[in-house]
Amino acid sequence: MRTSPPFHRYLPSLSPSDPWGIAVTAGGYYSSRPRSAYPGTGHPADHFFTWEKGRVLASCQVIYIRTGQGTLETRAAGTLPVPTGSAMLLGPGMWHRYAPDPATGWEEMWIELQGSIIGQLQKSGVLNERKPVLEVASPIEFGALVEAVHARLRDEPVAAHDPERAALGLQVLSLLLARPRRKASDRAIDLAVARAERILAEHVAAPPDMPAIARELGVAYSYFRREFKARTGVAPRQYLQRLRLEQARRLLGASSYTLEDIAGRLGFSSAFHLSAAFKQRYGEAPAHWRRAARVGAA
Repeated sequence: MRTSPPFHRYLPSLSPSDPWGIAVTAGGYYSSRPRSAYPGTGHPADHFFTWEKGRVLASCQVIYIRTGQGTLETRAAGTLPVPTGSAMLLGPGMWHRYAPDPATGWEEMWIELQGSIIGQLQKSGVLNERKPVLEVASPIEFGALVEAVHARLRDEPVAAHDPERAALGLQVLSLLLARPRRKASDRAIDLAVARAERILAEHVAAPPDMPAIARELGVAYSYFRREFKARTGVAPRQYLQRLRLEQARRLLGASSYTLEDIAGRLGFSSAFHLSAAFKQRYGEAPAHWRRAARVGAA
């Protein structure tokens, strides 16, 4: 990877009503030599900080440490080492301060993101304040993406909001947050869960017993059930129920089958059982859904 000349660029904040929900509003590159003053100068007042005071941003920053090492401190995570090849992920409202090791200095490549997507990721816990230092699994690809963002920030003139730059920034974030390469044992249960999903989808009306599925896949049922829920968000029986209800909704919209017919085809004990489950899942009765679907198709 080539060495970039130092630079930084700040753009106007994203409007809260922006329909894209994500924008790159700043970015830069800086090489801090060993035993030199840090941070550098020329940053806006709301971004500049000293070690004594730290700072809080209204945006999300991804700061990739290409060479060297240093330290990050936040209130939620305490003091953490920042090794070569890692990235600091700093969410909105997170107090923090960081600096390179005086003995090594560091090269930092960073981008800043704003928008409703950032708030959603923070609210859902994907942006975890207790884990602000992340290993970069694919350094070459990650560095190339950051440099692509920087290239668009260097353009003249620079649009305040550039959808392509925003898409690149979101790729940077998603690559950083991607699940790390899994162990062989993890890959085995991944395959088992994927196979179970196919079995359930192919036998919606009369699926095999769940422990039988686990035995067929060569795993203990308690382990299989736990890992199935971890990967799909629901237990196997709930997953099957969702498959049945999704098929029921499609049949209601695209066929003339009665509710009793659909219940029998999909393994529900009765039309009443199907109707109650459908209303709980979708917030309306099957008959209302069918009428609305037919009106929309007319």
